[in-house]
Amino acid sequence: MLRFLGFELDRQRAELRGPDGAVIRIRLRSLEMLKVFATNPGRVLSKQELMENVWPDIHVGEDSLFQSIRELRTALGDEQRQIIKLMSGRGYLFAAAVSGGADTDAPGDAHPAIGTETKNEPAPGRHDLNMRRRALLVAIAGLGVTTLAATIWPPRLFTGSPATISVMPMVAAADDPLAVRMAAGVTRDLTDGLAKIETIRVMLPSDAARSADYVVSSELEKTETAWNLRARMTEPATGAVKWTTSLSIDRTDADAQLQQTRLTAGMGHPLALRINALLKAGERATEGSPTGTTRIAIEQATASINHTTLERFRAAQAILEKTLAGDPSNVDLLVALAAFQLRGIQMAWFPTAERESVENSVGAIMERALRARPDYVPVLETQCRFLSTTNQFVESLVACGSALAHDPWNGIALYLIGLSQVFLGRFDDALVSFKQANRFDTPQVARWTWAIGAGWTYLLMGRAEEALPWLQRSIAVTPASGRTHMLLAAAYQQLGRTDDAKTAMAVALELRPGSTARNAPPPTKNNSAIFLKASEQVVSLMVAAGLPE
Repeated sequence: MLRFLGFELDRQRAELRGPDGAVIRIRLRSLEMLKVFATNPGRVLSKQELMENVWPDIHVGEDSLFQSIRELRTALGDEQRQIIKLMSGRGYLFAAAVSGGADTDAPGDAHPAIGTETKNEPAPGRHDLNMRRRALLVAIAGLGVTTLAATIWPPRLFTGSPATISVMPMVAAADDPLAVRMAAGVTRDLTDGLAKIETIRVMLPSDAARSADYVVSSELEKTETAWNLRARMTEPATGAVKWTTSLSIDRTDADAQLQQTRLTAGMGHPLALRINALLKAGERATEGSPTGTTRIAIEQATASINHTTLERFRAAQAILEKTLAGDPSNVDLLVALAAFQLRGIQMAWFPTAERESVENSVGAIMERALRARPDYVPVLETQCRFLSTTNQFVESLVACGSALAHDPWNGIALYLIGLSQVFLGRFDDALVSFKQANRFDTPQVARWTWAIGAGWTYLLMGRAEEALPWLQRSIAVTPASGRTHMLLAAAYQQLGRTDDAKTAMAVALELRPGSTARNAPPPTKNNSAIFLKASEQVVSLMVAAGLPE
């Protein structure tokens, strides 16, 4: 047993417990890294040494190291980075005094089997739930929000019976060592991610047929250019298929670690949403959610809104309002209507005089949705977007953190966290969030957003050369966003490429006619002074590139 700062690291049970005795759930690789730190307090450990000790049997990139460091800082409430300190050019130092465990393990000892800590675990009682609430608030504090701020909009934790899930080893061609290693890595990472979700208990594959609610199985195929993955979730008691998915990940434009991350996220994101829907809304008519009339209405509205004019937007809104009138308690419709109105606000489609009433309407819709299903991921994600859109940035961080607690691969929640961090002037943190969303790439339809987020953040930091490829990537995915072309013009202007800057601004003004230096920047309510100063400099570059004042 190793003790530091009120925490206990129980190496025998592979548990980290907080000062109040609550088990803080972190991935086993991160727990292994914490053991390495705690058995070497006060000593600088190089990145290479950490990677060799924590991942002794596989090659990983530095992003895996950084992800575990971030997870440990979150678990320890180390948002000021005073426990795990970065020693520039040398590595990391664990600055806490550690007691206990005179016979400390050597770095790199083997992990316990994944899932053993969840076997036959009893249902949580009130004390456990209170401890988990505290642990979640500490985790949210790691996003840069203090525990006090988290109580502004406290997430309601799950109070029902958790779903028991068993993840079977992913099947790959036995004669292809690369495919076998990739399949094993995705299985491990998926299991680790699911184990972090409070509403899920992960069981050993050997126990699946006996007592698991759901069993996840999958196959991985390698081609010259892609990984092709197929997965399904079945209910052992009935043999019914509850969920299926298939995805393809390009092997040519990313390293092996990023490919593994995207395979895991591409499978884990829809799986987490499906499990969440089953727990929150009961059984559905088909695998997806929503279904029936609700799905048709949302699809029709989406088809209308794809033509980005105010008239088509009004048509989409009318479709949803008419369907909701016939089914006023349908949470999926409530969320869809709120999301569409928020898009209208973000695209500045509503007249200025109408915006406040629309915001109030969305707020009322979200109150109804949260009362009906406070733990439903689509509700949490839309609440996160609503708070971000209305410049309630601290509250948005908390709501987004709650969405990630139920779906740790949610790229949209990560993107919205990055936006709030930008407006709060925390540019370094925002870059981490946008780049993590890019690593997950879920859902792929939203990938242009984290690309523009990263490009914008680099531009705010005065690093136009690094902003350029991100903005170009965003435009390649979604070329019709005038805002991205404006930022591209500013980047070109800062780099002295004035002709390119004027060309980009001309495209932006064609896409967003009537834009000026007064109406192009976002609303300033609750913005930090750091952001406002940086934003003013970016707008001045836009003006120099041809944006009317």
